[in-house]
Amino acid sequence: MKGLRIGCNGRGAQHAPGNPPSIDEQFRMVKAAGLFDFFDRMPQPGEEAEYLAAAEKYDLPMTTGLWSYSMGRDEALIEHNLRLSKSAGGECHNIMLFNQHADGHVLSDDEVAIFYLNAYELAQRIGIEITIEVHIYMWSEDIRRVLPVARRVQAQGVPFNFLLDHSHVLLKLDNPEEQDLCGIRASVESGALILDPFEPGNIIDQWIEENMTVWHSMRPVAPGGPKNLWANHPDGRAGRACQYPFTRPRPGEFHSPWSAWRIEPSKEVVRRVLRFHHQRADSRLRYLTTEIIDLPDYGAGARYSLFEQSVAVAQWMRTTWDEIALAKLGA
Repeated sequence: MKGLRIGCNGRGAQHAPGNPPSIDEQFRMVKAAGLFDFFDRMPQPGEEAEYLAAAEKYDLPMTTGLWSYSMGRDEALIEHNLRLSKSAGGECHNIMLFNQHADGHVLSDDEVAIFYLNAYELAQRIGIEITIEVHIYMWSEDIRRVLPVARRVQAQGVPFNFLLDHSHVLLKLDNPEEQDLCGIRASVESGALILDPFEPGNIIDQWIEENMTVWHSMRPVAPGGPKNLWANHPDGRAGRACQYPFTRPRPGEFHSPWSAWRIEPSKEVVRRVLRFHHQRADSRLRYLTTEIIDLPDYGAGARYSLFEQSVAVAQWMRTTWDEIALAKLGA
């Protein structure tokens, strides 16, 4: 796949959300599927030895992983996690940076850029790459901030390594409530910000054309919802609409009606990412991951198999790549 590798998010290596099998069994399942090149997970605190043993046993490296950070509090934690990931054979560590500083103020674009630059310099010394992600609850939930931060980083002569998770954009499509959460509703309604990947000038196409995506995670979502009706946050809020089954659930496995057309925007983004990679010799894309996970905003409480869905996504991505490659040959 022209240098691309596919990984399975470790939270997706389970059938029943909230009841994961042993770490050894998770690695066995992912390896046995025959579709994945790596296990997307940083060795978890207190379980490092089990993760390392399973990765070696099944010859399934933990190539990528991630953690969430607060500026002003977690700078030492970043170094710890980068070194841990590197020692476990990791190649890329994704940074999810919360929107608020540890002292409570909202981070400016300059502060986000500084955080990234410091983490990048540290990662280079350690010998591992970093990415930074578009994600709800993080500085990038207002997706209009991504390119301005990228410009600030690039102005310092440093590459902006982006993790494109389209689910955190597309859940806001046809969803005024979600748009209001990050203040983009007026921009969407005026046409200044286009979320629909089928429309010219949409924000995701702009990101793709920047050739800054190093890692693309595939989680299907349905524009306009539904929320996760089977899971709540500790404060009672319903789970947000960040995950929609990729294939039709069996009766009783999903809380809402399911329609295949609702995942077409997610599929279209993947097609565009893969076409760009196929066409551009200088494409920076290296990692693809399946992101069917078990948290409240995603699949917590679901009765469908997270792993079956992850396998279906991986198979579809490989088939889609082959179709793109064949179409190019035919042309």
